Amino acid sequence: MYDIITVGSNTVDIFVKTNTPVLHLKKRGKLKVDKNCIAYPLGDKILITHLEHQVGGGGTNTAVAFSRAGLRTAYLGKIGKDDSGLSVFRLLKQENVSFVGVLGKETGTSVVLDSIKDDRTILTYKGCNNDLKFSELNFRKLRTDWFYFSSMIGESFKTISKLSDYAHKANIKVAMNPSSYLVSKGMAYLSSVLKTCDILVLNREEAQTLSKKNNIKDIVRVLKEKVQDFVVVTDAKNGAYCYDGEFLMFAKPKSVKIVETTGAGDAFASGFVAGIALGKGKEFAFRMGFLESESVIQAYGAKNDLLFKSKLFSLAKKDNRKIVNMKLTMR
Repeated sequence: MYDIITVGSNTVDIFVKTNTPVLHLKKRGKLKVDKNCIAYPLGDKILITHLEHQVGGGGTNTAVAFSRAGLRTAYLGKIGKDDSGLSVFRLLKQENVSFVGVLGKETGTSVVLDSIKDDRTILTYKGCNNDLKFSELNFRKLRTDWFYFSSMIGESFKTISKLSDYAHKANIKVAMNPSSYLVSKGMAYLSSVLKTCDILVLNREEAQTLSKKNNIKDIVRVLKEKVQDFVVVTDAKNGAYCYDGEFLMFAKPKSVKIVETTGAGDAFASGFVAGIALGKGKEFAFRMGFLESESVIQAYGAKNDLLFKSKLFSLAKKDNRKIVNMKLTMR
């Protein structure tokens, strides 16, 4: 029996840093670009000054966070039968995360390029991550109190949809952190999962897209109609919100030295969900989310600086950031 099973992707992340100035292009003059872009000098051989390999992917990132927070954790996904897959398995074993998924052909790979103003560009090859079939699951291994769904597309999203129905029938709680791609599909596309969802975590842009609202009060009201317990909306350096249908909580992150932002969203979401799963209450869980994300962005990789239970709880108890609670009833 597990406390939580994470369902999501696994990848090998390759972090690439150079000393070559990276141009930050914006739409101006005759330059036609759809959004802000980065550009490297054409035809040059660029020297890499820092190269680092880490196991990533929303499924394994959050699994490690939950395990370190003291939850009995398993990971459900599709791992390739290749050398990269072996790296994923080693990581799971090292972090006391059980594997309850299936094997595929190729493990996913991501290349994380130079950051600009604390943001980064990622090239992603999904491998077998999108090929998880519902018929492949061994339900004898899926005894748990919680499912945590990170973003999956293709056949894997169909599996998540069916798993959410299974969770509802088995009285298993569900948390979900969808990607911008899934959110762009609209509310109807996600409805099969949202109707069983206890906690929904999104960033501000995703929340606006899904709710079709811009004001945060309108956003959380619309989303709370679809979710059982909590809607959490993160807004990078501007802070984060948590709504339970009665009160809207808001707080800001602390100022820390940012090295690389990959995994910050996963860290916040898993910190908050872990706090709720451990029965710590919404305000304590909110602090846990901030602390996890603030820790992760101070190092390369989405897992290296995730906090272990004793330190996480100690920091959360001492955390003195101001949390504002605003009365906000449903209309």
